Amino acid sequence: MDTHRGAAAGLELRHLRCLTAVIDAGSFTDAAIELGVSQAAVSRNLLALEKILGVRLLHRTSRAVAPTPAGVRVLARARLLLSGADELVTEAAAGHARLHIGHAWSAFGRHTTEFQRRWHRSHPGTELRLIRHNAPTGGLAEGLCDIAVIRAPLDVKSWSHALVGHERRVLALASDDPWARRRSVRIDEIATRTLAIDRRTGTTTMNLWPGTAQPVVEYTHDIDDWLAAIATGRCVGVTPQATAAQYRRDGITYRPVRDAAPVPVHLMWRHQDAHPATHAAVALAIELYRDEVRAPAG
Repeated sequence: MDTHRGAAAGLELRHLRCLTAVIDAGSFTDAAIELGVSQAAVSRNLLALEKILGVRLLHRTSRAVAPTPAGVRVLARARLLLSGADELVTEAAAGHARLHIGHAWSAFGRHTTEFQRRWHRSHPGTELRLIRHNAPTGGLAEGLCDIAVIRAPLDVKSWSHALVGHERRVLALASDDPWARRRSVRIDEIATRTLAIDRRTGTTTMNLWPGTAQPVVEYTHDIDDWLAAIATGRCVGVTPQATAAQYRRDGITYRPVRDAAPVPVHLMWRHQDAHPATHAAVALAIELYRDEVRAPAG
């Protein structure tokens, strides 16, 4: 095992590039021209690679070069490694040219399209990508995004964050439910129903109701599961207004919840290595939510 590790430590990408160049070009001379190095350098790299791997990789004649059976196997793996290395360089170079914003459910709700339009207009050099990921941090902890939109109760002390706005709570219910004909619903009335809750990424907790008057709960796995449980009529759901904007479904109606506290909307990012466009994204989100911050919750 230690011998193999030592050999692997000596393996370099230039060795693999020489191997693929020789086989693709058909000769050491043409490979050297392709790589922009001397023919002697190509020969040294190939010999070094064979020594590291302990196998002969090429059949050499005065007229042609062909891979050995071992060379064929190594060549296939070499192409994968070189492709991966090239992708790594490309992604690293383009990292600041893209801003990934993660969310668990509904991005910026009804502001999502306007956020995208203004971003593309004001920051044409930074591509915006919205990523939905069913995790409490919207993919931030998993390294899938640069910034996350957070609505669920979460300890934000481990992250840099900014409050960008608030959203009213609404009740989601089947469209044929008698309550769907009402203009709004009181929070205490909901205690008489079965409530669908996404325990992992949802914004609704039992703290919305007194301990003696809480609804029956059915836990769901994600937004699609939550919507399906509500569409059947067996459950209702309490959710931020953003869900109503982002997930309009046949068979589901949304009604305002009159007396429930609004849901805070945070943007969250890593303390270290923040994306250069982070503060621009925060400023734009605050601008879009400004009117709702001033609006009454009831």
